[in-house]
Amino acid sequence: TLGVRLDRHVSNAEKAAEYLQNHRAVKKVYYPGLSDAQGYEINKRQAKNGGAMISFELYENYNIKKFFKSLKLVALAESLGGVESLVCHPASMTHASIPYEVRQKVGITDGLIRLSIGIESIDDILADLEQAIAESEE
Repeated sequence: TLGVRLDRHVSNAEKAAEYLQNHRAVKKVYYPGLSDAQGYEINKRQAKNGGAMISFELYENYNIKKFFKSLKLVALAESLGGVESLVCHPASMTHASIPYEVRQKVGITDGLIRLSIGIESIDDILADLEQAIAESEE
């Protein structure tokens, strides 16, 4: 079933990346499957698709702590890549031991959010992201 699951991961991720890219609250989306992404052409030559990982940043008038607390379907976790949608905050989780200045230099800002898109209904995933973004607006 791996191939079928991966197809669903990627299909959901492509839709989620496009949704986030067009959202008024989102400052930047990092997903190699978007045609305007840095490295898109390289990814297109070397991979079949953009994968299931998306990173993004909300504008400064959104509180990411409230965003994480408001999620109901997407779980906060350091382990990414399961069949369920997961989210992490690299600056305080996976990359917390890296000095602040180094994180900033390589783009791991305090506002960066990383999503591992699962195989749930894309409508449910997007609804959860939408309500969490709405709850986090200050």
